[in-house]
Amino acid sequence: MPTASSLLGGSFQLGDRTVARVGFGAMQLAGPGVFGPPADRAEAIAVLRTAVELGVNHIDTADFYGPHITNEIIREALAPYPDDLSIVTKVGAVRDSSGGWVLARTPADLRQQVHDNLKRLGVDALDVVNLRVGGGDDGHSAVPGSLAEQFAELAALRAEGLIRHLGLSVVNAEQLAEAQQIAPVVCIQNFYNLAGRHDQPLLELTARENIAYVPFFPLGGFSPLQSDELNAVAARLGATPMAVALAWLLQRSPNLLLIPGTSSVAHLRENVSSASLTLDAETVAELDAIGGSGH
Repeated sequence: MPTASSLLGGSFQLGDRTVARVGFGAMQLAGPGVFGPPADRAEAIAVLRTAVELGVNHIDTADFYGPHITNEIIREALAPYPDDLSIVTKVGAVRDSSGGWVLARTPADLRQQVHDNLKRLGVDALDVVNLRVGGGDDGHSAVPGSLAEQFAELAALRAEGLIRHLGLSVVNAEQLAEAQQIAPVVCIQNFYNLAGRHDQPLLELTARENIAYVPFFPLGGFSPLQSDELNAVAARLGATPMAVALAWLLQRSPNLLLIPGTSSVAHLRENVSSASLTLDAETVAELDAIGGSGH
């Protein structure tokens, strides 16, 4: 079993487990539009097994990926699960018959989604469940408002032993504080990357409180100019733009946990390589400038 110092990208505490800071996001294991089966199920299974072989012990999923399909592939590929593997899922939405994303956040909805995750993953208790709260016009921004009723239901499921730890997705600082009055929060999953740093204050807050911050869309929202600048840095370093963007995140804050996703073993290996890519101060400054001022 790897030691904490040898884990990919270093380690951080996620609930009561020490996880590698380079994890895996399973969303892309479903079909196009995160709907239906993958074109190559055998490759999807190989990606998961290779990830674990490479040292990944933090996998992010949701039963609405597919729907159901991603969780079923995870179970097929990895059960019985390694003792050190943390599978983090999220609730707050379902899919309609055409693949649309439908908010489903009543207490009864959330309870059903937790049971759906338990069933499809084949576990008695879920390691971490994130309540997805926001979305907004762009699909990834926090929307102000109370989450007390929804989070209290998840806290009740935790008290029943069906969930081990709780997290939040697409929230602001006020919503985090509200949730913490109900139950401990071990992770936040929000939009944050090299080009989009509006969430920097929340990242710093979670770092002070030893809460894991899990950014999604590491290459999302880049302008063509920003992409060209990142590509130039990556070419100079002999690395992929994704690996550079992930390496920048790893060096940004010690509580950042990465969950890059792919349906390709080759791309998985490229993403994992970011764990060994060290950026010098000059390169970090060059990358910091890509984000521009005000971020």
